[in-house]
Parts: sequence; structure tokens; C-alpha cells
Amino acid sequence: MSRSTESRRQEEKRADKATDADLPPSLESLWRMVKLAYAIEPRLLVASLLMTLAVALPQSLVGLWLALLVDGVNDGAETRVRVAALGLALSATLLWRLQVVFDRLSRRFRDRVSIALEAHVAELHATVATIAHQERREHMDRLEVLRRHTFGLDHLFMSLFSTLGWVLRLAIVEVLLMTQVHPALGLLVLFAVPTVVAATWRPGIEQAVRRRVAQHERRARHLFVLGTTAPPGKELRVTGNGAALAERRRAEWQTLYRPMARAKWGTAVWSSLAWAVFGLGYVGAVVFTATAIDASAGDVVLVLVVGSQLSQFVGAAVGELGFLRTIWLDISRRLIWLEDYAAAVDARSDGTPPTRLATGIHLEHVSFRYPGSDRLVIDDVTLDLPAGSVVAVVGDNGAGKTTLVKLLARLYDPDAGRIEVDGVDLASMSVPEWRARLAGAFQDFFRFELRALDGVGLGDLDRLGDRAAAATAVGRAGAGDVVDRLPAGLDTQLGPSWDDGIEVSFGQWQKLALARGFMRDEPLLLVLDEPTAALDAETEHALFERFAEAAREEVTNGRVTVLVSHRFSTVRMADLIVVLDGARLIEVGTHADLMALGGRYAELYGIQATAFR
Repeated sequence: MSRSTESRRQEEKRADKATDADLPPSLESLWRMVKLAYAIEPRLLVASLLMTLAVALPQSLVGLWLALLVDGVNDGAETRVRVAALGLALSATLLWRLQVVFDRLSRRFRDRVSIALEAHVAELHATVATIAHQERREHMDRLEVLRRHTFGLDHLFMSLFSTLGWVLRLAIVEVLLMTQVHPALGLLVLFAVPTVVAATWRPGIEQAVRRRVAQHERRARHLFVLGTTAPPGKELRVTGNGAALAERRRAEWQTLYRPMARAKWGTAVWSSLAWAVFGLGYVGAVVFTATAIDASAGDVVLVLVVGSQLSQFVGAAVGELGFLRTIWLDISRRLIWLEDYAAAVDARSDGTPPTRLATGIHLEHVSFRYPGSDRLVIDDVTLDLPAGSVVAVVGDNGAGKTTLVKLLARLYDPDAGRIEVDGVDLASMSVPEWRARLAGAFQDFFRFELRALDGVGLGDLDRLGDRAAAATAVGRAGAGDVVDRLPAGLDTQLGPSWDDGIEVSFGQWQKLALARGFMRDEPLLLVLDEPTAALDAETEHALFERFAEAAREEVTNGRVTVLVSHRFSTVRMADLIVVLDGARLIEVGTHADLMALGGRYAELYGIQATAFR
């Protein structure tokens, strides 16, 4: 077993027991997010932070100017009155002006960072070497939260800046109370400690509950999509399941919100008690100033105003801190986890694949199970795929045909055994470089609602928009009839989502997907995983014959072509037929060899042949 495979198996075992406690620490995630934002917009980040702090100063000094004004009026000191009035005017003007500048600056910062972070998350999702993270429940929960909140990740920085701004305001008013009235008033901030504790404890409790019910939220959203989108619409109406679907969705949301509501009510009670403690401290500070010390009227006004501000600032800081911890730090931890996960997966191999195949691809005692499952879907398979050959893979549903294709494409790595390309372990080769030598189409293809030219051209980004290359690919896929029926040919916008978009049938979408798979001229491995499942048996047979003939005539680099099909009659022309049954390889040979053997292939072939007579 290769070192990379063993490493992957260890990661799989850890992931089976993964919890959010395994996510990166909050402070580490916050620091890395700040560094990421600084790399994106360094000047705007620094300017936004400085403006947040600058806004805090004039607002915090309002109490000082009012106290000076009251004492000036009481003492008949015109100079103090004028200074206080000027201070109030300057504070109000500065607060307004700085707030306007800050709003515009922060809006620009958020827009730019938001676009960059959305692109960053999309790139991470799309470039992770394997797709295990998209099929493992624990990872899906993390990614679901990240996907839903990616658009608002820019608020993390505004929330952080705001928290720092409120803390600065608190520090300023505390200094004013202690220096202008009495040092003992500095103890007032201690009465705010319970509110801070409640603010930091409350989000953790609520998030823990949300994590426990995350699967119900995903299921409810899935049911909503089922009830509001076109693909399942026909079946829902024919079966009359619409009302039942809505009721099931309502039940899922209730399962989600009941424990959430209990948690929020419980934490709200403790938060209320914490604020009651602060309220008592504030009343005590006012009484102390008015009765226990020789305080002027201005001092009493300062305590009233600053105490009120202190309550406001504590509330804002606590609220922002809770918001920061509840949502944005939680989301940032998931983003940093995805970065680390992608880096760990992609760092396993950096070897260069060959430019042509001399001997072919060899599977040696390969076994594989899907993440979170103990059942092997590929069990101890040893197989040779000779260079220049056309190989057909057949078998019943669940026999492991598509899984075999995924392993060859390195969408997964084997749990045991190894796959060799010209004698070199595939696991040691750079995944992006190996994928650059692949081409093909899958049964679960995606409908790219683009121009037909671009939807086909995505199969080879280096030649996106190349009409000649796209036309050649369309010809290879037998999709010329589809393009000919489009109103503007390859320039036709596909998809009903667009004003000028054209909807085509499922079979036509599949042919266009097949053409996309033929965009690369000289792949080392061409995989066709039931790419014609939506077509009739006669059309599939004709296309497969064309694929096989073209593979034999055009191949100069030793390409291996792998065809997967349920229809045994369409794969007779293959050089080699591989029969899978119950995750195991049971027969290998030509059509004539397997028919002469009289085994499983001959049995299934006979059954299908009888059905078409």
C-alpha cells in the first residue's frame, strides 16, 4: 500500500468521528481570515479599521462636554460654557462626517472582499482533488453552512472592527469616570462582566444545538427544492405527493426549531439576569456619586450620561461579540478547515504522468469503500487495461462500474491496492496533470446553461470558443442532429432560465455533454460512463461502434478507452469486456471468449437478447 493511500485511510478514519471540535481554533481562524483580507485589500482593510476607531472618539466625549457645560452654567463661567458648546459642536460634526466616510469606505471594502472570498470558496470546492468531502455527511454539514453564508463573510471584518470600536468607547468612558469623578467608578465595568460571559457562552450553546439538528435543516431545504423546481414537478403531480412533501418539510423545520427555541429561551433568561446585575451597578454608581462624594452637578450629569453610554456600549459590544462568535467565526473556521483540507489532499502527489501509454493501466488488488460506509464497492480487483485498447465494463446495478471509473479518474483513491500507469503508481502523480490527460462523459452529467458553443467547449478550457474544435467534438459525439435543430446552432443560448434560452430534451442534453467529453483530442484515458443512457439501444449501439472504430483509428498515444453500459449488446465491439458482480471482478475477455465461457456475461447477454426479440 502506498504512503499516500495509507495517509488517506487515516484521514478517513478521523473523519468518521469528526465533530466541529475538530475545526481550527477560533482565534487562529480569525487571524488567518484577517491575513486573507489583508492580502486582498490591504489599504481598505487598514483604513476601515482606523475609521472605526476614529468614530469612537467624538461619540465617547459627549458626556464630558455636557458635564463641562452644566458646571460652567452653574458657576457662571462663560469660557467653560463656550468650550463645552464648541466641543459638542465638533463632536457632532466629526461624528457625522466620520460616519459618512466610514460607511462609504466600509461598503467598498465589503464589496471587494465579498467578491474575492466567494471566488476563493468556489475555487476551493472545485479544485479539491477528490470528491469525498462532498459525499461525507460530516463534511456536507460543514460545507452546507459555509455555502449558505459565503456571500456574507465580509461582515466578519465589519463585526470585528465594530467590536474593537465599542471596546475603545468603553475604555474612554471608563477613564472619564475614574479621572473626572471618582476612581471607584472604575468598578462599574465589573458589573458588565456577567453580560460579557453570557454573550460568549450563549452563542456556543445555541450553535451546539444547531449542529445537532443540521441534517434536519439540510433535509428541509432539500424538500423545499423538490417542491419548487421543475425536474421533480411531473412526478409530484402524477403521484399527488405535493401536500405530503410540504407537510414533511414542515415537520423537519419543527424538529429543527423546537430544540433551538428551548436553547434560546434558556440562554435569554441568563442574559436577562446578567443585565439586571449591570443595571444594579449603574443605579449604585448614580447614588454613590450623588450622595457619597462631594460631586458637582456636572459630575452627576457625567455619571448619568456616561453611565447610560456605558450601558449602550456594553450592549453593543456584547451583541457584536455574540454575533461575531455565533456566525462569522463559526463560518470562518469552516473556510479555514476547507483550505487545510484542500491543501492536505492536493499535497499528496506531485509526479508527472506520461505523455503516452506504452503498456497501459494496471489495477492490483484494488479495494474501495465510500466514506462513512463499511461495505466494499470494489473488492480485491486485479485488472490490466492494455494501451490502445477499448475496454467495456458491464454488470448489474451496484456492481461497482461507476466506482471503477471514479478510481481511474482519481476522484477517489483506493483503500487498498494500487493503480499503476505504465508501472508507476497513479497515487504519486499530480492530480491536475493526470486530469489534464483525461476526457469523457458521465451518466450524471451537468446541464451547463450557456451558449452551446461554450457548453461543449468547457471540455477543454484552452480551446473554449474554438468553433472548429467544438464542431469536431460534436461530430465525434454524434450530436450534429442536436446542434442542427438549435435556432442559432452553436450560438444558441441553452436553458429556460434565460430570456432567450432554449430548453432541449434530456437526450439532447446528454449528447451535448458527450460532445463536451470529446473536446480533448489526445487523452490518455477516455471514460464513457453510460453516456448514452437516455438514448435508445439502437442509437447507443451505433455510437459505441463509432467510438470503438475512432479509438482504434485515431489513437497514437496508447489511449485506453473505457465504456460503461448496462446494455450488453452494445459492447460486443470492445477489445476487452470486464464483468463486475457484487463488487468483484468475475470475468474478463472478448465477447467471443465470454460467450464460449458460458458464465455470467453469457447469461446476462442471453437474457437481454431475448428481451429484444
